[in-house]
Amino acid sequence: MTTPETEINAAFSPVYQQALGLIEQIEPRVAAATRQELSDQRASLKLIASENYASLPVLATMGTWLSDKYAEGTVDHRFYAGCRNIDTVEAAAAEHAEALFGAHHAYVQPHSGIDANLVAYWAILSQRIESPTLARLGAKNLNDLSHDDWEALRREFNQQRVMGMSLDAGGHLTHGFRHNISGKMFEQRSYGTDPETGLIDYDALRASAREYRPFILVAGYSAYPRRVNFATMRSIADEVGAVLFVDMAHFAGLVAGKVFQGDEDPVPFAHVVASTTHKSLRGPRGGFVLSTPEFDAAVDKGCPMVLGGPLGHVMAAKAVAFAEARRPSFQTYAANVATNAKSLAEGLLRRGVRLVTGGTDNHIVLLDVASSFGLTGRQAENALLDAGIVTNRNSIPRDPHGAWYTSGIRLGTPALTSRGFGAAEFDETADLIATVLRQTAAQGTSQAKYTTPAKVVDQVQSRAADLLAKYPLYPGLEL
Repeated sequence: MTTPETEINAAFSPVYQQALGLIEQIEPRVAAATRQELSDQRASLKLIASENYASLPVLATMGTWLSDKYAEGTVDHRFYAGCRNIDTVEAAAAEHAEALFGAHHAYVQPHSGIDANLVAYWAILSQRIESPTLARLGAKNLNDLSHDDWEALRREFNQQRVMGMSLDAGGHLTHGFRHNISGKMFEQRSYGTDPETGLIDYDALRASAREYRPFILVAGYSAYPRRVNFATMRSIADEVGAVLFVDMAHFAGLVAGKVFQGDEDPVPFAHVVASTTHKSLRGPRGGFVLSTPEFDAAVDKGCPMVLGGPLGHVMAAKAVAFAEARRPSFQTYAANVATNAKSLAEGLLRRGVRLVTGGTDNHIVLLDVASSFGLTGRQAENALLDAGIVTNRNSIPRDPHGAWYTSGIRLGTPALTSRGFGAAEFDETADLIATVLRQTAAQGTSQAKYTTPAKVVDQVQSRAADLLAKYPLYPGLEL
């Protein structure tokens, strides 16, 4: 049956064929790798929670001459001449983002999630630390400060405290950890989860915040399979005088699709929200920041405060992706992402797999493969990859195997939901995962080596191929 998506994809076929043919004449390895990437993605069960499939209109938007223009600054206020078309696409992207999330202001220049988070952090520092200092000293801008005053301000920047979810509980490196620049900017303390339930203990978090008095309280996650009560997080932040910053990179699509509403929607409660545009939003690789009026002007100084020249072609693709997400069909998609995650979790539980928190109510399912199968996350990740199932290893709370080998596997449903998978397909996927991991054994004392019978690998690959054939990726696109 021909669908509007199939017709659009078919129309792009000659465009991509010609483009790859031209690329091949200059650098054949790039053309070959591009074709192979599509083939690989079509042939694998993609369960990485942070990955998805952007539409061909979104992908095509990035391949234009909007890439060639320098446009430091903001709309109608650039450091370069001739930016009217960049102004158009940036304004369109911001307009769609504000409407999509019900936000007061959107800044769409960040190139990635970490860039978006850095813009958020420095906007908060600028508004709450820098601006009062300038006012107190009677200075118009930083260049008016004496050497001693500037050094004192720099020290004050680095004396601020941030409090975010611990890595093993599902937080992210950019939430203040030492291996990331955020951990070098701030003093940091983590909040974890209840040892029994794996859930955020808001009373314990509140008590820790009262003691630590963070400057910024960070909410959000990359591997926590539950929803967050952002009204409670805001009440904790207000009580201790902290700014509430929410990193919704992972679950932005569930916010946009109205799956997370009320106290589960971060936008009405956070002072600043940062996100990526890929993952569950299904857009191009990039980031954006939403802000309340207090922080609008500071956020808009992301360039040159943190960022370099904006990527005009990517901002244009963000505008297209946000426009797609404003369609009613995206709300159906987002609801299916969450429903499918429950189906996947229930299928794994029925097959004896231990899940962190015992299930999910977002798009993430976190397997404890150490207690379920006697494997490390690295062993399980590679065994599944051999069978055509793409996942990523992930720490679990109080992980005995550390952050490299890990004891967990993180799964997500956004990508396969984009292909059309439903409850039955995710139950079958759960069976494929359990089949591989039950038949995989660690080799000796190694945390990396493993063995899986070739017969099992072949059988699972065949079953996965049959499943994927029913839901082709980019149907109608022929290269």
